[in-house]
Amino acid sequence: MKTRRWKTLFGALAVGAGLVAGLGMAGLVVYRLLAQHSPSGPPPMMTQEAQSHDSTHDMPSDSSTVSSTVSSTVSSTDSTSDTPMDYKVLSDENWKAKLSAEEYRVLRRQGTERPYSGVYEQFWEAGIYVCKGCGAELFRSETKFDAGCGWPSFYEGIATDRIREIKDYSHGMIRIEVRCTRCDGHLGHVFDDGPKPTSLRYCINSVSLGFKKAEE
Repeated sequence: MKTRRWKTLFGALAVGAGLVAGLGMAGLVVYRLLAQHSPSGPPPMMTQEAQSHDSTHDMPSDSSTVSSTVSSTVSSTDSTSDTPMDYKVLSDENWKAKLSAEEYRVLRRQGTERPYSGVYEQFWEAGIYVCKGCGAELFRSETKFDAGCGWPSFYEGIATDRIREIKDYSHGMIRIEVRCTRCDGHLGHVFDDGPKPTSLRYCINSVSLGFKKAEE
């Protein structure tokens, strides 16, 4: 009797093992069918290590690192934007677009406006005279005087490094031409027949100048 029971138990176990093996084979067959008929191949069988790597890859980057990068970029942009313009590298075409025809003739071609024709020849408001080409501050109104020559005259510049002096041998004369140091624009000439305390007379073309009125 006992022998029959053991045989029955072993038979049941064998049937169960066969069912498990059969299910495993069925699963393998389904996987292979998917591999054959899917255009992208079978679904990936990812290991735990691969899953961990994939989830790490999809995580957003560290916010502090992003902020640091943006801050660095903004700082670099701000510093370059504050760099003064180099007017000496502008081409003739650039100057022609920036200046009027008369301003270009005087500032860039060393021309001279007609005497008594300039807007600043008899102009006496308080303020600062600047270069028309680049805006550099050149003369204070307190140093302006009426020389009777037909052009705005000053006995002193704001600073010696704002005005460049060049010997001029044109028109059969020897004179000292003055130019704006920043943009090399022609301003006029300087003579030694001015009033004290400098005894200088900066004879300047009105068209070479702009004016910044003093704040009240």
